[in-house]
Amino acid sequence: QVQLVESGGGLVQAGGSLRLSCAASGRLRSINSLNWYRQAPGKQRELVATINIGGRANYAESVKGRFIISRDNSENTVYLQMNSLKPGDTAVYYCNAVGAYGPVERTYEFSNWGQGTQVTVSS
Repeated sequence: QVQLVESGGGLVQAGGSLRLSCAASGRLRSINSLNWYRQAPGKQRELVATINIGGRANYAESVKGRFIISRDNSENTVYLQMNSLKPGDTAVYYCNAVGAYGPVERTYEFSNWGQGTQVTVSS
């Protein structure tokens, strides 16, 4: 099985910065895509940023120019650097990993989620 553990959330004033981390563990063979989602109260979960195995990143329009997603393949970790935070960024942030795991003779696909971390931006 594959587990994702997030850290780095908290309370920050508008204009401030936070850095989220998400570490994957297990019998990983590859992690093709690492993604950050968020869900605000009363709203649907939305994709914030994604990065593929080659390092290509894409962002939601609402965070372009403010958030940076990166990954450390040697540590199976993805980061989300969040700058110029706004009250509208307040949400629970979830990481998601898509890839393959298992022994060499048999691999399985997975799409797993972290437990979520609260980000609160005060005005």
